[in-house]
Amino acid sequence: MKNQNVVVPNEKSRISFRIAEPLSNSSLFSLFPQIYLALLVLQKFLKKLEFENKATKINARWVDSMRASSPTRVRSGAASPSETDKHSSWITRHPSALSMFHQIVNASKGKQIVMFLDYDGTLSPIVEDPDRAFMTNEMREAVRDTAQCFPTAIVTGRCYDKVYSFVKLAGLYYAGSHGMDIKGPSKSQKYKNSNKQSVLCQPASEFLPMIEEVYKTLEEKTKSIPGVRVENNKFCLSVHFRCVDEKRWGTLAELVGSVLNEYPKLKLTQGRKVLEIRPTIKWDKGRALEFLLEALGYANSKDVLPVYIGDDRTDEDAFKVLRDRGQGFGILVSKIPKETNASFSLREPAEVEDFLRRLVEWKRSSHRARMMA
Repeated sequence: MKNQNVVVPNEKSRISFRIAEPLSNSSLFSLFPQIYLALLVLQKFLKKLEFENKATKINARWVDSMRASSPTRVRSGAASPSETDKHSSWITRHPSALSMFHQIVNASKGKQIVMFLDYDGTLSPIVEDPDRAFMTNEMREAVRDTAQCFPTAIVTGRCYDKVYSFVKLAGLYYAGSHGMDIKGPSKSQKYKNSNKQSVLCQPASEFLPMIEEVYKTLEEKTKSIPGVRVENNKFCLSVHFRCVDEKRWGTLAELVGSVLNEYPKLKLTQGRKVLEIRPTIKWDKGRALEFLLEALGYANSKDVLPVYIGDDRTDEDAFKVLRDRGQGFGILVSKIPKETNASFSLREPAEVEDFLRRLVEWKRSSHRARMMA
């Protein structure tokens, strides 16, 4: 005789009851260890794939940017009609500083001209070996005469010691390392003809050990890529790829990026066939220009006309400062049309020399005219 009050659960009901229970990771692991491990491996793989895809996209953008900022040499022969039209349109917007010379000096009436000069590509030609970017004696003479007539500063990505070894002129202001190492003429007369100068501003001093560490790392890791040159500019680093096969640019960008991933306080920018590694502080050539104007007593003066001549993307920070101030002129040195905040243009260092000589002659003739009046 069966007891009607007793219910015996079958196997399916027990299984259903267990599955309905909430499961923790630990219980899941105890029940399905292989599935759990497989899910962990899959999760790590997907994260790695996502990171690699992101890195690939970033790397591709950097290579495209490297190509854009490193145009090929100007081709010989006749330009196409479209190229001619493009260049004519660009020149209309950024006319030659030589052809507009009288307008520039007329704007300086009653004002003090202050000259700011980039070095590479402006005072010296761009060369394959950055250690051999020598300025000519004629250019040095033009810069010396300019400094005798106007306060003059060299603003460059090079370290102070390196650029001074090229320029070899006392009496100038030097803003090395993209303006992070600013020195000026010493007030002591005994140093008049030497490179002994006073430190005016070094806003990135705390980064020196880090910069040195990254320099040594990149020196070692880039040995596998022929043509790479890593230059220590004290407060920043320059990774030159002018002599690197373009097919290896992606590898180089990836390598540099992987090193900098360990240093979030450093940033990567670029110039003409060079990657620049700098501290993330808010300082650039534009800030250096503003600092020097203030040091010279022209911070908020209406009686000053700053003129900045440069050829590189990093000079755009200074051009933008002048445009935003509505005071002074930026002059881009380039043979090809480029997007720029500069007002005027010059084609090459030889034209820069011509412009400086004309400026000196104008100043001297103006002085003679006043003396005779």
